[in-house]
Amino acid sequence: MNPPTREQLEARLHYPLGDALPEAGHTITVAPGLKWIRMALPFALDHINLWLLRDALDGREGWTVVDCCISHERSKAQWEQIFVNELDGLPILRVIVTHMHPDHIGLAHWLCERWSGVDGPGAEPPQAGASPLGGQRPAQRWSVGACHLWISATDYNAARIGSQSTTGFGGASAANFFASHGLTDPDSLDKIRGRASYYPSMVPAVPPSYRRLMDGQAVSIGGRAWRCISGYGHAPEHMALYNDELQVLISGDMVLPRISTNVSVYDVEPESDPLLLFLESLDKYLPLPEATLVLPSHGKPFTGLHERLQQLKDHHAERLTELFDACSARPISGADAIPVLFQRELDLHQTTFAMGEAVAHLHRLWFAGQVRRERDAQRIWRFSAV
Repeated sequence: MNPPTREQLEARLHYPLGDALPEAGHTITVAPGLKWIRMALPFALDHINLWLLRDALDGREGWTVVDCCISHERSKAQWEQIFVNELDGLPILRVIVTHMHPDHIGLAHWLCERWSGVDGPGAEPPQAGASPLGGQRPAQRWSVGACHLWISATDYNAARIGSQSTTGFGGASAANFFASHGLTDPDSLDKIRGRASYYPSMVPAVPPSYRRLMDGQAVSIGGRAWRCISGYGHAPEHMALYNDELQVLISGDMVLPRISTNVSVYDVEPESDPLLLFLESLDKYLPLPEATLVLPSHGKPFTGLHERLQQLKDHHAERLTELFDACSARPISGADAIPVLFQRELDLHQTTFAMGEAVAHLHRLWFAGQVRRERDAQRIWRFSAV
């Protein structure tokens, strides 16, 4: 019996908003006081969902932003439209970031400076008058105050390191790591070495200070308590947010409706077991109600959380079985594992993520004692069944 297709699995989920998507520069309300923003990305994964929550903080009325998009002029222009169209004349009070990947934290520095008050380090807040994108800006009911970043400590520090160098996405260390796992094409390795500024190009800076988010912490947003749920394997210390009153989960990248979250081994932690961490993290969402509205970073808001959690577990179990069979036939490298896991043509950007994910699955088998790992004569790691 053939396993269900992606389309069949997706049909088991429910999309309460149907095919509706926010227009550029505008939002869709998904729950009381909670708006959905969708911004374009210049990758194969061509969008990210961001969230705008009505809030009051330190006696000031305004909004909390969850996630930011990459630092890019197009992204800033989209935010300028949001400022004009969707803030009701109120300021951004704080920026919550689920994790350190560029599409989530790239504009945190810009947003925090932009909205840190007339006397703060940022630019002047938008005033009434002509918008640079056309139309009229509404008058702003502006209060002086600081706009701070809220994020886990692990991801904050990883982002600061990445914005000053690179971590796992390019440069000589990444190229050497991929080469040790069988990616030997000279042209691809040269391009990876040339991507030393890959992370800083999308996250040129992070705010110099932050407020720490921790697992189980309750963050009051608009008078509602949002509980932080830590997740591992995709990012160092990802924070999702759940509100019991609304039964809404802002899942970040931990639970996505159509695609499986990327789980990778990187050169900075070359002997890690992130897939185990990711699968264990999924169990943290099981106590949430089945009726929970999941707001993912990619894809559309959906219900059917428990169904999707099981689908993700089944997906990885199937991939591990396929890889074990491949390791039983002959010793394989991470590069050899890519066509086992991905039955489509990949560009270099996608290949680097696929390499990380292939090694993560091989490491899960290795740490479980199902395969052994040995270097061959070319100093490439190869995995074979025990």
